[in-house]
Amino acid sequence: MMRLFVCLHDLFCWAMFATGLLLVWQMSYADQFLGRILEYRSAQQAEDREDGEPAEPMSLPTGVRLLRDVPYGKNDKQRMDVYLPQHATGTPVIFMVHGGAWRFGDKTARAVIENKVNRWVSKGFILISVNYRLLPRTAILEQAADIASALAQAQSQAEQWGGDPAKFILMGHSAGAHLVALLSAAPEQAYKAGAQPWLGTVALDSAALDVAEIMLGKHERLYDSAFGDDSAYWKLVSPLYQLTGMATPLLAVCSTRRSDSCSQAIRFASRAQSLNVRVKVLQQDMSHREINRQLGVASDYTDAVESFMSSLDASVQHVLTNQSKSEH
Repeated sequence: MMRLFVCLHDLFCWAMFATGLLLVWQMSYADQFLGRILEYRSAQQAEDREDGEPAEPMSLPTGVRLLRDVPYGKNDKQRMDVYLPQHATGTPVIFMVHGGAWRFGDKTARAVIENKVNRWVSKGFILISVNYRLLPRTAILEQAADIASALAQAQSQAEQWGGDPAKFILMGHSAGAHLVALLSAAPEQAYKAGAQPWLGTVALDSAALDVAEIMLGKHERLYDSAFGDDSAYWKLVSPLYQLTGMATPLLAVCSTRRSDSCSQAIRFASRAQSLNVRVKVLQQDMSHREINRQLGVASDYTDAVESFMSSLDASVQHVLTNQSKSEH
């Protein structure tokens, strides 16, 4: 009986000890765990989750071919899909970078590619949709380096696809818009990765052109893990602070339904003007999601983006003019 009492006493002590450890863990980590959940939900809401939607099979326009998962690095995320038109010879190239709060998203999401492929590839452009390594394993500057490497690789292979390596237009949405704007503001970093100069950039609704301004004010939790607490780093990942006279022409599309997107775009354009760099702001009464998804659908919005693209090079204007004639 005594032994049974001792045994039960020991079991009770161990149970109390385990309960105590659990309580300590909850106090130490529960807030952190909850914080990560809230941050992820915040990221989903901020990005409308459109670039991370599971890709459904997309029917390609007649004559369009797809080269899937062309590698530009060793990591599984360092891949790009290449959409090829019929009979391409020296054709311009649209180089598309998906969004997703720097932590999710995919090159195959229909919001990223469907309407853009349907409108532009079937009329003569090559379109490349790029994946890149994501947070939390890959920091923002490394993500930009991924895009630079992908661009260099795509340009090196462009001629064998029927494209012109000197006739690239960078395009990105949300986090992807931030990354292409960062490269375009200071293209020297892309040149070091082996990229050639490109014609210009279309940034679709980035609200992170001035990261320092974001971090010093009230902001979404997702920005904390993306940009940290180092003010020097904030400037390194801010297209506005990295802007130089070498920057490429840029169209900043912004949603008037967001509180910070257009104000950041206007400030970026003002800074660019002081450096004699061409930046145009295109304000749209559309949601963050629609600015990506609706580009390529016949509309005044798509026409305005194409007007900027046409202004970059005569070969781009020629393809778009032929497109316009074929629609009437």
